Amino acid sequence: MLNEPIVITGMGLVTPLGVGVEAVWDRLISGQSGIVYNNRFDCDELPVKIAGLVPDRANDPHGLDPRAVVSSKERRKVDIFTVYALAAAQEALSQAAWLPDDADSRSRTATIVGTGIGGFPVITDAVKTLEHRGARRLSPFVVPAFLANLAAGNISIRYGFTGPIGTPVTACAAGLQAIGDGMRLIRSGEADVVLAGGSDACIDPVSIGGFAAARALSTRNDSPQSASRPFDRNRDGFVLGEGAGLVVLETLTHARARGATPLVEVSGYGTSSDAYHLTAGPEDGAGAARAMDACLKVAREDIHNIGYINAHATSTHVGDRGEIAGVRKIFGNRIADVPISSTKSAIGHLLGAAGGVEAVFTAMAIRTGILPPTLNCEEPGPEFLDLDLVPLYSRKADIRAALCNAFGFGGVNATLAMRTADMG
Repeated sequence: MLNEPIVITGMGLVTPLGVGVEAVWDRLISGQSGIVYNNRFDCDELPVKIAGLVPDRANDPHGLDPRAVVSSKERRKVDIFTVYALAAAQEALSQAAWLPDDADSRSRTATIVGTGIGGFPVITDAVKTLEHRGARRLSPFVVPAFLANLAAGNISIRYGFTGPIGTPVTACAAGLQAIGDGMRLIRSGEADVVLAGGSDACIDPVSIGGFAAARALSTRNDSPQSASRPFDRNRDGFVLGEGAGLVVLETLTHARARGATPLVEVSGYGTSSDAYHLTAGPEDGAGAARAMDACLKVAREDIHNIGYINAHATSTHVGDRGEIAGVRKIFGNRIADVPISSTKSAIGHLLGAAGGVEAVFTAMAIRTGILPPTLNCEEPGPEFLDLDLVPLYSRKADIRAALCNAFGFGGVNATLAMRTADMG
């Protein structure tokens, strides 16, 4: 069992704020929103007409050009969640300078990419084809396009990574659990390098209709950019988003030996189950608190060292309350001194990709000394009045260590701890 520090040496992002870590971060801390009217399909019959869509390069210089990621021929074989994952992987691996051509290094590289749903649009399109045109008209690539593990599979094929491969499918905690699983693979000695995170792209009439039926989504259709409002008294649900966030993990020793730059240390990981409800956590936040407590113990981190929490807070009444109840259990009277923000206010909820993207945001907060804001938090709910929610605007801060939370349907909770990396 290896006990030396594990660091991030590369990061990649595809989000509703654009593509590329630096561009997305600049937009995030400047208070921009990636939530827009949903023009991807006809929303006339849907109660929700807004979403966090990844911008197209044709309309945004920092948008995504799928042709730069996969060829037109290959695009027919994969769902868009795999394209997002491949784009994020390309950026993360390039920054880490980890593109090995020797078999041994490739066999010691793991690929762990979580997702909440996988290729959902491919599934719904296949159902339409089956009903209207018959089974013979289905593409032979339907199944490999929608399978949840095919983002990880396509990445490993493209780069020849023959080490461990995996796909946590744990709803909205999947991306963060993938990074935690990657840490464990390095700790156990099964891998030297892990590409880990999450990808999801299920903005589809069925998913929007289903979440709306569960009364989980905001219906603030007349004002997309103000719809996602975590902790605000007037929040009315989350906004569905899409994207991918991946990081390259390795030990500090391994990074130094090959001349890679350690960006931040990933010091701890904890996970738990609520064993409570299909979609809602307990209002006392007990499960969330267990995940945070386990994470801090693994990290051997004192709560007084935590200078920022990137909250899961999706902008639902029950979820935001439960998470803060859990944070109170851990931080007690110190909670008022710990800045807490929800970056979902700018990009919406990316489901299985959320943890991967928000882990990158947490790392950037530590690296830059800037706290990303909670947009639209104009009037905090009465249970949050004593908190520093970094409302509306980003600000500078000395952050040596931080936590990132991700919770999902089924009662899954995950927390990741990071701290400044030893650059010596």
